[in-house]
Amino acid sequence: MNILLFGKTGQVGWELQRSLAPLGNVIAVDVQSTEYCGDFSNPEGVAETVRRVKPDIIVNAAAHTAVDKAESEREFAQLLNATSVEAIAKEAEKINAWLIHYSTDYVFPGDGTKPWVETDATAPLNTYGETKLAGEIAVQQYCTRHLIFRTSWVFAGKGNNFAKTMLRLAKDREELSIINDQFGAPTGAELLADCTAHAIKTAIEKPEVAGLYHLVASGTTTWFDYANLVFAEAKKAGLELAVNKTNPVPTSAYPTPASRPQNSRLNTQKFKNAFGLTLPEWDVGVKRMLAEIFAAAKA
Repeated sequence: MNILLFGKTGQVGWELQRSLAPLGNVIAVDVQSTEYCGDFSNPEGVAETVRRVKPDIIVNAAAHTAVDKAESEREFAQLLNATSVEAIAKEAEKINAWLIHYSTDYVFPGDGTKPWVETDATAPLNTYGETKLAGEIAVQQYCTRHLIFRTSWVFAGKGNNFAKTMLRLAKDREELSIINDQFGAPTGAELLADCTAHAIKTAIEKPEVAGLYHLVASGTTTWFDYANLVFAEAKKAGLELAVNKTNPVPTSAYPTPASRPQNSRLNTQKFKNAFGLTLPEWDVGVKRMLAEIFAAAKA
């Protein structure tokens, strides 16, 4: 089985290289690739990659994910998150390939307290959400065999993330103010990649599972409680931190170019039913990532 992976060096793409390897021959590309085009600012180029590779499975982990930057780069975000996705979806359909694509809770208006279900009305608050929604619609419209996974609050040991930012700030500052009115489930790139590999195996045997799913870790937290868990784990591991006081503050304390949803909760029952998986609590993956970070810091 030939698997074409776009976005190989991103947080999720990096983990997918590992999780997809047992399923078949993985051809992994990104914006720097030379043999095949993995540059999503070139829709014709990525379409040509699909035509040349003729994969059985396409996994798209490439996206414009700089949420605030997208507000001033609307056309570029549209190109990466929708136009190139549409080009790939059309080519996938021609060769009867499966297309696995990732989306976001940002397609919702982010109000209320109930976890969003797949059938809830979408109403993005920002350009990033709008362009990701356009990508979802393109996949659904042009490729029959698709799996779309909406996720949120993605983290990984590789690259920058919220936990690393908090640890950096906590080394120098005695007091930190952290947003406490946005709710979601931090979800590890590792978990997403492993669930994706399992879902692909299921889809090959049961094509009727094609569709849109919510995929996040279990449980809910806020950025404030997430940060406090990070600090507690750091202290347990013997790291020296200056921080001794954390203040919960509202979103309005940190104005940003792009509006953020306050309710990023996603209901994952449909995913669990279709693929027979249990999704671990969010703190399990966070603690594992932190253990890796602390071990690297001591090495």
